[in-house]
Amino acid sequence: MATSSNVISMPRIARFREILKPRDFMFHDGPALRRFTLGAGVQMLLAALVALTLCFSAYGVAHAARSAAEASGLIAPTTPAGKVAQMRAKVAAIKAAAAAHAATIEQRQQVLAAVLSGRVSPSQIAMVMPVPGQPTPPFVASALAPFRRAQARQVALAAEAEQFTRQRYDTEAARLAKLGIKPDRLIGKQAMGGPFEPVPAADATPEARADAQFRSLFVTWKKLDSLEHSAIAIPSIHPIEEAKLQFSSYFGVRTDPFNGRAAMHAGVDLPGPVGTPVYATADGIVDRAGRDGGYGNMVEINHGKGIQTRYGHLSKVLASVNERVKRGQLIGLMGSTGRSTGSHLHYEVRIDGRAVNPMPFLESADYLKTMQDQAATLQTAAVTTTAPSLPESAD
Repeated sequence: MATSSNVISMPRIARFREILKPRDFMFHDGPALRRFTLGAGVQMLLAALVALTLCFSAYGVAHAARSAAEASGLIAPTTPAGKVAQMRAKVAAIKAAAAAHAATIEQRQQVLAAVLSGRVSPSQIAMVMPVPGQPTPPFVASALAPFRRAQARQVALAAEAEQFTRQRYDTEAARLAKLGIKPDRLIGKQAMGGPFEPVPAADATPEARADAQFRSLFVTWKKLDSLEHSAIAIPSIHPIEEAKLQFSSYFGVRTDPFNGRAAMHAGVDLPGPVGTPVYATADGIVDRAGRDGGYGNMVEINHGKGIQTRYGHLSKVLASVNERVKRGQLIGLMGSTGRSTGSHLHYEVRIDGRAVNPMPFLESADYLKTMQDQAATLQTAAVTTTAPSLPESAD
């Protein structure tokens, strides 16, 4: 009677013998057909060699993976050599991070000093803006603790610089508002929006707070810079020499000099000898140049942002249509052409096609010219001065 173990093992042995049964192979070498047989023993030997090869390959792959994990710090090294290599990698990472932090703090300090002195351009601030990088490993973050105090002082100074910049923007915006020019006309509406998302814990670190403060400073200074550069479109100098600046008629309702009836006067009249030089009061492009009804010989300049100026009754026009002119450029000579009782310049300022009183622009000429000159100086400095660059890695 067969035991239970024999009943279980006999089918397995039968299957094993079936797999390793002798096999015949036919081989045709050209002139003859050859036949050879692989017995069970040879097949077992070949199977053992294949299994051994697979085992060695699996061991090599596992060993390489473990070494890589040890080097990256994912698992603790098990050999003295692995521990030394991991320690050296950590020291190198700490040195690189410390050098990057020190350089960033120094660069930002220079920019902050320049902002408070009013001698910096947005491009220079952009040079020290944070660059997205890999998250800082915990062991590196703990080693950078000595930089925290300097970083905190710098964040406070950046907040002070931003407040200074915002006050300066508000002051200049208020002055422009007195001229009837809103900041939105010059720099566009500052549109913002988006869903509310709480700040992740990773963004609440000292480094993240410092980065956020410098981003805010950059946005505020960029807004101020845009306002100052766009002010180039605002009439900012006198159309004739200041020493000759007199008025024979002002903006508004007056008695018409020809028929004695009440009439609207769309500009101011500046008397002077025939041939007195007349200058463009802001940069722009000439829209009209020549004879134009009651204006006589007239030049109209489009300064952009919906702002135009007109210069009427000229004895000679020295600008041409579509010519780009600069502030202070000679565009004509005073005369008495058109509907005029004597030699003078009829000067107009128009916003969106509507005539506005030129007097505030003439009275603010010195301030506007100073603001424009300062913006031009900063732009030139930004082109000719190379700001310090960020380190290759930044947190």
